[in-house]
Amino acid sequence: MKPSIPKGTRDFGPQEMARRNYIFNTIRSVYELYGFQQIETPAMETLQTLMGKYGEEGDKLLFKVLNSGDCLAKVTDEELQERNALHLAAKMCEKGLRYDLTVPFARYVVMHREELQMPFKRYQVQPVWRADRPQKGRYREFYQFDGDVVGSDSLLNEVELMQIVDTVFTRFGVRVQIKINNRKILSGIAEVIGAADKIVDITVAIDKLDKIGIDNVNAELREDGLTEEQIQKLQPIIQLEGTNDEKLNTIADVLKDSETGLKGVEELRYILSTLSTGRNSDATDSSLFTLHSSLHNELQLDLTLARGLNYYTGAIFEVKALDVQIGSITGGGRYDNLTGIFGMPGVSGVGISFGVDRIYDVLNQLDAYPKDAVTSTQLLFINFGEQETAYCLPIAAKARQAGIRTEIFPDSSKMKKQMAYANAKHIPFVALAGDNEIAAGKVTLKNMDTGEQQLLTPDELVAALNA
Repeated sequence: MKPSIPKGTRDFGPQEMARRNYIFNTIRSVYELYGFQQIETPAMETLQTLMGKYGEEGDKLLFKVLNSGDCLAKVTDEELQERNALHLAAKMCEKGLRYDLTVPFARYVVMHREELQMPFKRYQVQPVWRADRPQKGRYREFYQFDGDVVGSDSLLNEVELMQIVDTVFTRFGVRVQIKINNRKILSGIAEVIGAADKIVDITVAIDKLDKIGIDNVNAELREDGLTEEQIQKLQPIIQLEGTNDEKLNTIADVLKDSETGLKGVEELRYILSTLSTGRNSDATDSSLFTLHSSLHNELQLDLTLARGLNYYTGAIFEVKALDVQIGSITGGGRYDNLTGIFGMPGVSGVGISFGVDRIYDVLNQLDAYPKDAVTSTQLLFINFGEQETAYCLPIAAKARQAGIRTEIFPDSSKMKKQMAYANAKHIPFVALAGDNEIAAGKVTLKNMDTGEQQLLTPDELVAALNA
Protein backbone atom coordinates (compact mmCIF):
# COMPACT_ATOMS: atom_id res chain seq x y z
CA MET A 1 0.00 0.00 0.00
CA LYS A 2 1.40 3.39 -1.01
CA PRO A 3 1.91 5.70 2.00
CA SER A 4 0.02 9.00 2.18
CA ILE A 5 -0.45 11.97 4.49
CA PRO A 6 -3.72 13.45 5.84
CA LYS A 7 -5.58 15.94 3.65
CA GLY A 8 -4.66 19.53 4.39
CA THR A 9 -1.09 18.67 5.46
CA ARG A 10 2.15 18.79 3.48
CA ASP A 11 5.74 17.57 3.36
CA PHE A 12 8.47 20.17 2.83
CA GLY A 13 11.65 19.20 0.99
CA PRO A 14 15.05 20.92 1.26
CA GLN A 15 14.29 23.69 -1.27
CA GLU A 16 10.91 24.38 0.31
CA MET A 17 12.48 24.51 3.77
CA ALA A 18 15.15 26.94 2.54
CA ARG A 19 12.35 29.21 1.31
CA ARG A 20 10.34 28.85 4.50
CA ASN A 21 13.40 29.55 6.64
CA TYR A 22 13.97 32.72 4.62
CA ILE A 23 10.42 33.77 5.59
CA PHE A 24 10.92 32.81 9.26
CA ASN A 25 14.29 34.54 9.50
CA THR A 26 13.01 37.74 7.84
CA ILE A 27 10.02 38.05 10.18
CA ARG A 28 12.11 37.06 13.22
CA SER A 29 14.73 39.73 12.50
CA VAL A 30 12.07 42.46 12.22
CA TYR A 31 10.36 41.43 15.47
CA GLU A 32 13.73 41.52 17.24
CA LEU A 33 14.37 45.04 15.93
CA TYR A 34 11.40 46.10 18.09
CA GLY A 35 12.47 44.23 21.23
CA PHE A 36 10.30 41.10 20.93
CA GLN A 37 11.49 37.82 22.55
CA GLN A 38 10.68 34.26 21.45
CA ILE A 39 8.64 31.68 23.40
CA GLU A 40 7.07 28.30 22.57
CA THR A 41 3.99 26.51 23.96
CA PRO A 42 2.85 22.85 23.68
CA ALA A 43 1.10 21.53 20.56
CA MET A 44 -1.72 20.34 22.83
CA GLU A 45 -3.70 22.45 25.27
CA THR A 46 -6.52 21.38 27.56
CA LEU A 47 -9.94 21.79 25.95
CA GLN A 48 -10.83 23.91 28.98
CA THR A 49 -8.21 26.39 27.73
CA LEU A 50 -9.37 26.29 24.09
CA MET A 51 -13.17 25.96 24.10
CA GLY A 52 -15.30 29.10 23.98
CA LYS A 53 -12.45 31.39 22.88
CA TYR A 54 -13.07 31.35 19.10
CA GLY A 55 -16.85 31.54 18.86
CA GLU A 56 -19.19 28.70 17.96
CA GLU A 57 -17.72 28.24 14.47
CA GLY A 58 -14.18 28.13 15.85
CA ASP A 59 -15.08 25.51 18.47
CA LYS A 60 -16.30 23.20 15.69
CA LEU A 61 -12.89 23.43 13.99
CA LEU A 62 -10.89 22.32 17.01
CA PHE A 63 -9.03 19.02 16.60
CA LYS A 64 -9.77 17.06 19.78
CA VAL A 65 -7.38 14.41 21.12
CA LEU A 66 -8.77 11.16 22.57
CA ASN A 67 -7.87 10.50 26.21
CA SER A 68 -4.98 8.08 26.72
CA GLY A 69 -5.84 4.47 27.58
CA ASP A 70 -9.53 3.54 27.58
CA CYS A 71 -11.09 6.71 26.19
CA LEU A 72 -14.56 5.15 26.59
CA ALA A 73 -14.17 4.57 30.32
CA LYS A 74 -16.51 7.45 31.27
CA VAL A 75 -19.04 6.77 28.49
CA THR A 76 -22.21 4.71 29.12
CA ASP A 77 -23.82 2.37 26.59
CA GLU A 78 -26.81 4.71 26.42
CA GLU A 79 -24.57 7.66 25.53
CA LEU A 80 -22.91 5.63 22.78
CA GLN A 81 -26.30 4.69 21.32
CA GLU A 82 -27.39 8.35 21.32
CA ARG A 83 -24.42 9.11 19.02
CA ASN A 84 -24.26 12.75 20.17
CA ALA A 85 -20.82 13.64 18.83
CA LEU A 86 -20.34 16.82 20.90
CA HIS A 87 -21.41 15.12 24.12
CA LEU A 88 -19.18 12.10 23.46
CA ALA A 89 -16.20 14.32 22.62
CA ALA A 90 -16.63 16.13 25.94
CA LYS A 91 -16.34 12.80 27.78
CA MET A 92 -13.65 11.18 25.63
CA CYS A 93 -11.35 14.17 25.06
CA GLU A 94 -9.63 16.42 27.58
CA LYS A 95 -7.05 17.88 25.19
CA GLY A 96 -7.01 19.50 21.76
CA LEU A 97 -4.47 20.71 19.22
CA ARG A 98 -3.98 24.48 19.42
CA TYR A 99 -6.18 26.49 17.02
CA ASP A 100 -3.99 29.59 17.11
CA LEU A 101 -1.06 30.98 19.13
CA THR A 102 -2.89 33.84 20.90
CA VAL A 103 -5.01 31.86 23.39
CA PRO A 104 -2.05 29.65 24.42
CA PHE A 105 -0.05 32.87 24.83
CA ALA A 106 -2.73 34.31 27.14
CA ARG A 107 -2.61 31.09 29.17
CA TYR A 108 1.22 31.36 29.26
CA VAL A 109 1.07 34.95 30.55
CA VAL A 110 -1.29 33.98 33.38
CA MET A 111 0.79 30.95 34.39
CA HIS A 112 4.13 32.83 34.28
CA ARG A 113 3.00 36.32 35.33
CA GLU A 114 5.37 36.46 38.32
CA GLU A 115 8.46 36.06 36.12
CA LEU A 116 7.45 38.34 33.23
CA GLN A 117 8.58 41.93 32.82
CA MET A 118 5.61 44.06 31.73
CA PRO A 119 4.99 45.15 29.07
CA PHE A 120 5.91 41.72 27.71
CA LYS A 121 6.69 41.57 23.98
CA ARG A 122 6.81 38.06 22.58
CA TYR A 123 7.01 36.41 19.18
CA GLN A 124 6.21 32.78 18.48
CA VAL A 125 6.38 30.62 15.34
CA GLN A 126 4.74 27.19 15.57
CA PRO A 127 2.17 25.05 13.72
CA VAL A 128 -1.56 25.30 14.48
CA TRP A 129 -4.39 22.97 13.47
CA ARG A 130 -7.94 23.57 12.25
CA ALA A 131 -10.46 20.94 11.12
CA ASP A 132 -11.33 23.04 8.09
CA ARG A 133 -12.12 21.98 4.52
CA PRO A 134 -8.75 22.04 2.69
CA GLN A 135 -8.55 24.33 -0.36
CA LYS A 136 -6.05 26.61 -2.05
CA GLY A 137 -4.33 28.70 0.61
CA ARG A 138 -6.21 26.93 3.43
CA TYR A 139 -4.66 24.00 5.27
CA ARG A 140 -5.51 21.86 8.29
CA GLU A 141 -1.96 22.13 9.59
CA PHE A 142 -0.19 25.42 9.05
CA TYR A 143 2.26 27.77 10.71
CA GLN A 144 1.55 31.12 12.31
CA PHE A 145 4.13 33.71 13.26
CA ASP A 146 2.69 35.88 16.03
CA GLY A 147 3.89 38.99 17.80
CA ASP A 148 2.05 40.29 20.87
CA VAL A 149 2.49 42.99 23.48
CA VAL A 150 0.69 42.56 26.82
CA GLY A 151 0.61 44.84 29.83
CA SER A 152 0.31 48.15 27.98
CA ASP A 153 -2.71 50.19 26.86
CA SER A 154 -0.61 52.51 24.70
CA LEU A 155 -1.65 52.88 21.04
CA LEU A 156 2.05 53.20 20.24
CA ASN A 157 2.01 49.39 20.28
CA GLU A 158 -0.52 49.38 17.41
CA VAL A 159 1.64 51.90 15.54
CA GLU A 160 4.74 49.72 15.94
CA LEU A 161 2.89 46.57 14.86
CA MET A 162 1.82 48.34 11.66
CA GLN A 163 5.44 49.36 11.11
CA ILE A 164 6.54 45.74 11.65
CA VAL A 165 4.00 44.52 9.08
CA ASP A 166 5.09 47.19 6.61
CA THR A 167 8.80 46.44 7.10
CA VAL A 168 8.35 42.68 6.71
CA PHE A 169 6.51 42.90 3.40
CA THR A 170 8.84 45.63 2.13
CA ARG A 171 11.77 43.27 2.81
CA PHE A 172 9.90 40.50 1.00
CA GLY A 173 9.35 42.81 -1.98
CA VAL A 174 5.58 42.16 -1.83
CA ARG A 175 3.07 45.00 -2.33
CA VAL A 176 0.28 44.78 0.24
CA GLN A 177 -2.70 46.73 1.48
CA ILE A 178 -2.98 46.99 5.27
CA LYS A 179 -6.62 47.24 6.34
CA ILE A 180 -7.54 48.61 9.76
CA ASN A 181 -10.76 48.99 11.73
CA ASN A 182 -11.84 49.14 15.38
CA ARG A 183 -14.27 46.86 17.19
CA LYS A 184 -15.45 49.83 19.33
CA ILE A 185 -16.68 51.48 16.12
CA LEU A 186 -18.59 48.31 15.22
CA SER A 187 -20.04 48.16 18.74
CA GLY A 188 -21.01 51.84 18.43
CA ILE A 189 -22.80 51.13 15.15
CA ALA A 190 -24.77 48.31 16.77
CA GLU A 191 -25.60 50.63 19.68
CA VAL A 192 -26.76 53.49 17.41
CA ILE A 193 -29.06 51.28 15.34
CA GLY A 194 -30.49 49.76 18.53
CA ALA A 195 -29.01 46.27 18.18
CA ALA A 196 -26.27 46.21 20.83
CA ASP A 197 -26.93 42.51 21.51
CA LYS A 198 -26.37 41.68 17.82
CA ILE A 199 -22.79 42.95 17.54
CA VAL A 200 -21.28 39.48 16.94
CA ASP A 201 -23.95 38.64 14.35
CA ILE A 202 -23.40 41.98 12.60
CA THR A 203 -19.60 41.66 12.53
CA VAL A 204 -19.71 38.05 11.29
CA ALA A 205 -22.08 39.10 8.49
CA ILE A 206 -20.07 42.22 7.56
CA ASP A 207 -16.90 40.10 7.52
CA LYS A 208 -18.39 38.13 4.59
CA LEU A 209 -19.09 41.19 2.39
CA ASP A 210 -16.18 40.55 0.01
CA LYS A 211 -17.13 36.88 -0.35
CA ILE A 212 -20.94 36.92 -0.71
CA GLY A 213 -21.88 40.52 -1.61
CA ILE A 214 -24.17 43.11 -0.04
CA ASP A 215 -27.49 41.39 -0.87
CA ASN A 216 -26.49 38.15 0.85
CA VAL A 217 -25.06 40.05 3.82
CA ASN A 218 -28.41 41.85 4.21
CA ALA A 219 -30.23 38.53 3.95
CA GLU A 220 -28.00 37.11 6.69
CA LEU A 221 -28.71 40.15 8.88
CA ARG A 222 -32.45 39.55 8.44
CA GLU A 223 -31.95 35.93 9.50
CA ASP A 224 -30.11 37.22 12.57
CA GLY A 225 -33.21 39.18 13.58
CA LEU A 226 -32.41 42.74 12.47
CA THR A 227 -35.31 44.84 11.24
CA GLU A 228 -35.43 46.44 7.78
CA GLU A 229 -34.97 49.86 9.42
CA GLN A 230 -31.84 48.68 11.21
CA ILE A 231 -30.45 47.10 8.05
CA GLN A 232 -31.06 50.30 6.09
CA LYS A 233 -29.19 52.34 8.74
CA LEU A 234 -26.22 49.98 8.24
CA GLN A 235 -25.96 50.44 4.46
CA PRO A 236 -23.97 53.73 4.30
CA ILE A 237 -21.66 52.45 7.04
CA ILE A 238 -20.96 49.12 5.34
CA GLN A 239 -20.30 50.78 1.96
CA LEU A 240 -18.33 53.76 3.29
CA GLU A 241 -16.07 55.51 0.74
CA GLY A 242 -13.48 58.32 0.61
CA THR A 243 -10.09 58.93 2.24
CA ASN A 244 -9.32 57.64 5.73
CA ASP A 245 -9.94 61.11 7.17
CA GLU A 246 -13.25 61.46 5.31
CA LYS A 247 -14.36 58.04 6.49
CA LEU A 248 -13.49 58.89 10.11
CA ASN A 249 -15.40 62.17 9.90
CA THR A 250 -18.49 60.42 8.51
CA ILE A 251 -18.29 57.68 11.13
CA ALA A 252 -17.85 60.22 13.93
CA ASP A 253 -20.99 62.02 12.74
CA VAL A 254 -23.01 58.79 12.60
CA LEU A 255 -21.75 57.72 16.04
CA LYS A 256 -22.08 61.13 17.76
CA ASP A 257 -24.43 59.61 20.37
CA SER A 258 -22.22 56.58 21.11
CA GLU A 259 -19.39 57.08 23.62
CA THR A 260 -17.93 53.66 22.74
CA GLY A 261 -18.05 54.35 19.00
CA LEU A 262 -16.39 57.77 19.37
CA LYS A 263 -13.64 56.19 21.48
CA GLY A 264 -12.95 53.82 18.58
CA VAL A 265 -12.84 56.76 16.16
CA GLU A 266 -10.36 58.56 18.44
CA GLU A 267 -8.11 55.47 18.64
CA LEU A 268 -8.07 55.00 14.86
CA ARG A 269 -7.44 58.69 14.28
CA TYR A 270 -4.33 58.51 16.48
CA ILE A 271 -2.95 55.39 14.78
CA LEU A 272 -3.61 56.63 11.24
CA SER A 273 -2.33 60.16 11.85
CA THR A 274 0.81 58.95 13.62
CA LEU A 275 1.66 56.59 10.78
CA SER A 276 0.75 58.95 7.94
CA THR A 277 2.40 62.13 9.25
CA GLY A 278 5.40 60.52 10.89
CA ARG A 279 4.72 62.13 14.29
CA ASN A 280 2.46 62.06 17.30
CA SER A 281 -0.78 63.76 16.24
CA ASP A 282 -0.82 65.82 19.46
CA ALA A 283 2.84 66.86 19.23
CA THR A 284 3.90 70.46 18.73
CA ASP A 285 7.66 69.96 19.03
CA SER A 286 9.09 69.81 15.51
CA SER A 287 11.73 67.34 16.68
CA LEU A 288 8.99 64.72 16.92
CA PHE A 289 8.29 64.88 13.20
CA THR A 290 10.84 62.09 12.68
CA LEU A 291 9.58 59.87 15.49
CA HIS A 292 7.95 57.40 13.08
CA SER A 293 8.59 56.97 9.40
CA SER A 294 5.70 56.75 6.95
CA LEU A 295 4.70 53.32 5.69
CA HIS A 296 5.75 52.00 2.29
CA ASN A 297 2.39 50.25 1.83
CA GLU A 298 -1.15 51.67 1.83
CA LEU A 299 -3.00 51.73 5.15
CA GLN A 300 -6.76 51.77 4.55
CA LEU A 301 -9.64 52.18 6.98
CA ASP A 302 -12.16 49.48 6.06
CA LEU A 303 -15.37 49.08 8.06
CA THR A 304 -16.14 45.74 6.38
CA LEU A 305 -13.16 44.34 8.28
CA ALA A 306 -14.74 42.68 11.29
CA ARG A 307 -12.59 39.62 12.14
CA GLY A 308 -15.15 37.27 13.67
CA LEU A 309 -13.01 36.13 16.60
CA ASN A 310 -14.73 37.15 19.81
CA TYR A 311 -11.77 38.44 21.77
CA TYR A 312 -10.89 41.61 19.78
CA THR A 313 -11.96 44.77 21.57
CA GLY A 314 -10.07 47.65 19.88
CA ALA A 315 -8.09 48.13 16.69
CA ILE A 316 -8.17 45.22 14.23
CA PHE A 317 -5.85 44.66 11.26
CA GLU A 318 -5.71 42.57 8.10
CA VAL A 319 -3.19 42.44 5.25
CA LYS A 320 -3.98 41.55 1.62
CA ALA A 321 -1.42 40.94 -1.13
CA LEU A 322 -2.04 43.24 -4.12
CA ASP A 323 -0.44 41.15 -6.88
CA VAL A 324 -1.68 37.65 -5.96
CA GLN A 325 -5.24 36.35 -5.56
CA ILE A 326 -5.23 34.86 -2.05
CA GLY A 327 -6.94 35.48 1.28
CA SER A 328 -5.64 37.46 4.23
CA ILE A 329 -1.89 36.90 4.77
CA THR A 330 -1.61 38.70 8.14
CA GLY A 331 -4.15 39.78 10.75
CA GLY A 332 -4.58 40.77 14.36
CA GLY A 333 -5.85 43.33 16.82
CA ARG A 334 -6.26 44.43 20.44
CA TYR A 335 -7.85 42.04 22.91
CA ASP A 336 -8.25 43.81 26.28
CA ASN A 337 -10.20 40.99 27.92
CA LEU A 338 -8.31 37.86 26.86
CA THR A 339 -6.31 37.07 30.03
CA GLY A 340 -9.42 37.77 32.13
CA ILE A 341 -10.88 34.43 31.08
CA PHE A 342 -7.92 32.77 32.81
CA GLY A 343 -8.38 34.69 36.06
CA MET A 344 -6.09 37.63 35.31
CA PRO A 345 -8.28 40.66 34.55
CA GLY A 346 -7.02 44.10 33.60
CA VAL A 347 -4.17 43.07 31.28
CA SER A 348 -4.47 44.62 27.85
CA GLY A 349 -2.86 43.01 24.81
CA VAL A 350 -2.44 43.64 21.11
CA GLY A 351 -0.93 41.36 18.50
CA ILE A 352 -0.54 40.29 14.90
CA SER A 353 -0.24 36.91 13.21
CA PHE A 354 1.65 36.36 9.95
CA GLY A 355 0.14 33.55 7.86
CA VAL A 356 3.44 31.93 6.94
CA ASP A 357 1.95 29.35 4.58
CA ARG A 358 0.03 31.93 2.57
CA ILE A 359 3.09 34.22 2.48
CA TYR A 360 5.03 31.21 1.17
CA ASP A 361 2.46 30.76 -1.62
CA VAL A 362 2.59 34.50 -2.44
CA LEU A 363 6.41 34.55 -2.67
CA ASN A 364 6.34 31.40 -4.83
CA GLN A 365 3.85 32.93 -7.27
CA LEU A 366 5.86 36.16 -7.47
CA ASP A 367 9.21 34.28 -7.56
CA ALA A 368 10.38 36.81 -4.98
CA TYR A 369 13.06 34.80 -3.18
CA PRO A 370 16.62 36.20 -3.22
CA LYS A 371 18.96 33.67 -4.83
CA ASP A 372 21.22 33.55 -1.78
CA ALA A 373 18.28 32.74 0.47
CA VAL A 374 17.48 29.44 -1.25
CA THR A 375 21.04 28.28 -2.02
CA SER A 376 22.21 25.60 0.40
CA THR A 377 25.74 24.46 -0.45
CA GLN A 378 27.99 27.15 -1.93
CA LEU A 379 31.09 25.05 -2.69
CA LEU A 380 31.54 21.39 -3.68
CA PHE A 381 34.94 19.67 -3.71
CA ILE A 382 35.17 16.99 -6.40
CA ASN A 383 36.41 13.63 -5.10
CA PHE A 384 39.20 12.16 -7.28
CA GLY A 385 40.34 9.57 -4.70
CA GLU A 386 41.87 9.16 -1.25
CA GLN A 387 45.04 11.23 -1.82
CA GLU A 388 43.13 14.13 -3.38
CA THR A 389 40.47 14.03 -0.67
CA ALA A 390 43.12 14.13 2.07
CA TYR A 391 44.50 17.28 0.39
CA CYS A 392 41.03 18.88 0.10
CA LEU A 393 39.80 18.17 3.65
CA PRO A 394 41.78 20.95 5.43
CA ILE A 395 40.89 23.41 2.64
CA ALA A 396 37.21 22.54 3.06
CA ALA A 397 37.58 23.03 6.82
CA LYS A 398 39.14 26.45 6.18
CA ALA A 399 36.22 27.40 3.93
CA ARG A 400 33.68 26.31 6.56
CA GLN A 401 35.51 28.30 9.25
CA ALA A 402 35.05 31.33 6.98
CA GLY A 403 31.28 30.69 6.88
CA ILE A 404 31.18 29.13 3.39
CA ARG A 405 28.71 26.23 3.16
CA THR A 406 30.92 23.46 1.82
CA GLU A 407 30.63 19.80 0.82
CA ILE A 408 33.12 17.16 -0.32
CA PHE A 409 31.53 14.54 -2.57
CA PRO A 410 31.82 11.35 -0.45
CA ASP A 411 32.61 8.87 -3.26
CA SER A 412 35.20 8.99 -6.03
CA SER A 413 32.49 8.57 -8.66
CA LYS A 414 32.76 9.60 -12.29
CA MET A 415 33.19 13.36 -12.81
CA LYS A 416 29.91 13.50 -14.77
CA LYS A 417 27.95 12.15 -11.79
CA GLN A 418 29.58 14.61 -9.37
CA MET A 419 28.92 17.58 -11.68
CA ALA A 420 25.30 16.43 -12.12
CA TYR A 421 25.01 16.42 -8.32
CA ALA A 422 26.29 20.02 -8.18
CA ASN A 423 23.83 21.11 -10.90
CA ALA A 424 20.88 19.34 -9.27
CA LYS A 425 21.58 21.11 -5.95
CA HIS A 426 22.24 24.45 -7.67
CA ILE A 427 25.72 24.62 -6.12
CA PRO A 428 27.34 27.72 -7.67
CA PHE A 429 31.03 26.74 -7.29
CA VAL A 430 33.01 23.51 -7.66
CA ALA A 431 36.62 23.01 -6.50
CA LEU A 432 38.94 20.52 -8.22
CA ALA A 433 42.33 19.35 -7.01
CA GLY A 434 44.32 16.87 -9.10
CA ASP A 435 48.07 16.16 -9.26
CA ASN A 436 48.95 19.56 -10.78
CA GLU A 437 46.93 21.56 -8.22
CA ILE A 438 48.32 19.55 -5.31
CA ALA A 439 51.91 20.08 -6.55
CA ALA A 440 51.24 23.87 -6.73
CA GLY A 441 49.43 23.97 -3.36
CA LYS A 442 46.31 25.30 -5.07
CA VAL A 443 42.81 24.31 -6.27
CA THR A 444 40.87 25.05 -9.44
CA LEU A 445 37.65 26.95 -8.69
CA LYS A 446 34.93 26.59 -11.33
CA ASN A 447 31.94 28.97 -11.54
CA MET A 448 29.05 26.69 -12.51
CA ASP A 449 27.01 29.54 -14.00
CA THR A 450 29.68 31.02 -16.29
CA GLY A 451 32.06 28.07 -16.69
CA GLU A 452 34.98 30.34 -15.72
CA GLN A 453 37.89 28.62 -13.94
CA GLN A 454 40.58 30.08 -11.66
CA LEU A 455 43.68 28.50 -10.10
CA LEU A 456 43.74 29.75 -6.50
CA THR A 457 45.47 29.21 -3.18
CA PRO A 458 43.19 28.19 -0.27
CA ASP A 459 43.27 31.77 1.06
CA GLU A 460 42.42 33.18 -2.39
CA LEU A 461 39.58 30.64 -2.68
CA VAL A 462 38.05 31.79 0.61
CA ALA A 463 38.45 35.46 -0.34
CA ALA A 464 36.85 34.91 -3.76
CA LEU A 465 33.77 33.20 -2.29
CA ASN A 466 33.37 35.76 0.47
CA ALA A 467 33.79 38.75 -1.84
